[in-house]
Amino acid sequence: MNLESPKVNVPKSAQYLFDALCDVKNFEKLMPESIAKFEVLDENAFIFGLKGMPEIKLKMKDKVAPSKVVLGAASDKLPFTLTADINETSSDASDVQLFFEGEFNAMMAMMIKGPISKFIETLAQNMHKL
Repeated sequence: MNLESPKVNVPKSAQYLFDALCDVKNFEKLMPESIAKFEVLDENAFIFGLKGMPEIKLKMKDKVAPSKVVLGAASDKLPFTLTADINETSSDASDVQLFFEGEFNAMMAMMIKGPISKFIETLAQNMHKL
């Protein structure tokens, strides 16, 4: 299952956004208002929970300065990655787009497609809060 957020323009440099996204505690600023839990586990991992959804643990998988940050599920039960692509459009502005890729059975994919789409859209729209 592949989902992508709308591309958002953020009035920050690509390097600034890359550095901010590499610091996992900053993801709390991006979370939707329906967040029930957010806890930093270490410098590369955090756990979050949205109301009505199971808690998800994410950890840093890959970084390509200043254009890409990849987070992945820490559990093998629901394998997925969340990738932030950052493209600098000028010295003080960048486009950011989030990509969600996961392998789920058809039933699971049907159940989570809507909530995950809305979730990554919210994360992208909140990039200006970094």
